[in-house]
Amino acid sequence: MIVCFGSINLDLIFPLPHLPAPGQTVLGPRMQIEPGGKGANQAVAAARDGARVVFAGAVGRDALAEDALALLRRSGVDITRVVQADTATGCAAICVDPTGKNLIAVASGANQSARQAQIEDALLTPAATVLLQRETDPGETAALIRRARARGARVILNLAPPGPLAEEALRAVDLLVVNEDEAAWLGAHIGCGGDAAALHTALGVGVVVTLGEAGLLAVTAQGPLGLPAQRVSVVDTTGAGDCFTGVLAAALDRGLTLPEALRRANAAAALCCTRAGTQGSMPEAAATDAALN
Repeated sequence: MIVCFGSINLDLIFPLPHLPAPGQTVLGPRMQIEPGGKGANQAVAAARDGARVVFAGAVGRDALAEDALALLRRSGVDITRVVQADTATGCAAICVDPTGKNLIAVASGANQSARQAQIEDALLTPAATVLLQRETDPGETAALIRRARARGARVILNLAPPGPLAEEALRAVDLLVVNEDEAAWLGAHIGCGGDAAALHTALGVGVVVTLGEAGLLAVTAQGPLGLPAQRVSVVDTTGAGDCFTGVLAAALDRGLTLPEALRRANAAAALCCTRAGTQGSMPEAAATDAALN
């Protein structure tokens, strides 16, 4: 079982002829509204890949909340541990250019009201995989990492977006997943190189760095492992990192080895890039199976 603690947003997606520069207004033909948030995206990706997922987070008491929760419900994610806060539901504005590159602004809103105490100790067992990001209060995230580690659960942290988190919590995870920018930020923050090998040496945990078109590099106690990116016609890269992390967690949770899980997550993320949108672009397990075969 995957226990996911994280953010829930409603995404406003703007396809544009080019990304706006500071002070510039760019007109686009339409706007798409879709559920998002790194936590919810990863939970949906894991559930669509076949995992049983329990999710804890927060939404507001507003008109955005139900739409933000829609795909979590539809994907079979257990959201009984999602609470309502007296602040607005999290919301993101996402601009996407014709090559699939994006520019994103997020209003955290209710996500900062999510509390790790929403997850009871009975869920944090050695049979559980705890999946976290950094769009909720970092103190709550660190506290949940400590609880999960003490109770023997596997802990996967996606340090996204990059920002401070207690170093002892970073050292307590089983697997740290970051992209190149996040790896560079973390390396500078803790005083080491911003690559997978340097972060692994500094923190003593497994590290996966996703490299976009260059694929990925993982470094664990078993050594380094690199994979090239799958070549696809990119429509929208929004959510691809969340897809990768969610499917990686699902694959590890059901017993695949790390190399097998990385290959599966890599294939799923490539599929995600061929589809417009965020949460709705997460592939079903059958589609990922076909891509791998």
